[in-house]
Amino acid sequence: MKRHKWLLTLLLAVFLLGGGAFLLWQTGFFSSVGSLEEMRNYIERFAPYSHLFFFLIQLLSVVIAPIPSNVTALAGAVLFGMWPSFLMTWLAVAGGSVLVFWLARVLGQRFVERLVNQRVADKYLEVIRRKRDIFLILVFLFPFFPDDLICILAGLTDIPLHRFFLIVLLTRPWGLLVACALGGSVLTIPVWAMLLLGAAGVAVFAVCLKYGDRWEAALLERFKR
Repeated sequence: MKRHKWLLTLLLAVFLLGGGAFLLWQTGFFSSVGSLEEMRNYIERFAPYSHLFFFLIQLLSVVIAPIPSNVTALAGAVLFGMWPSFLMTWLAVAGGSVLVFWLARVLGQRFVERLVNQRVADKYLEVIRRKRDIFLILVFLFPFFPDDLICILAGLTDIPLHRFFLIVLLTRPWGLLVACALGGSVLTIPVWAMLLLGAAGVAVFAVCLKYGDRWEAALLERFKR
């Protein structure tokens, strides 16, 4: 019975990873990622099922990392509005996070090794096992951690699934909310406000880009003590 469950889970993983990647490649998703306008047009092509397809993209953004869910969330907010885009993205990202956690737990180390670089696994897995909840909360709140990959690694620990789901549900949406707020406001706020928001976004990104590695290293060093 246990082997039967393992095989069914493996087939689900192959279908999601292989089928999802093929679907996105075949429909031109990867060539649209570099531009907000192209991404918006890409999602709009699937009307009247664009809401469903958008949800699927956001779910796959976790399963097939690294798809930038913040970029697609912003494009979705332009099309659907801030709150619909945020709710769909939040549910999709939370569902995708739990899904990869569960796949890693059932399929084990060999499955994880195919998805996560050994250097990343060596860097984070032991810290996740030792510090558990508090480390995951910080990972999901700060933008410079590879949070999708850490969801997979967390499946190799003894963290209960229900607790992991609660952490994801409460901590992962905040960056997505900012992206959806920016996208949903594109057509309604004055140009000067958009420029200020854009400048603030660039400044935050630049600071994280410059100091993110140092902050990450400092946090990791603190947790390893």
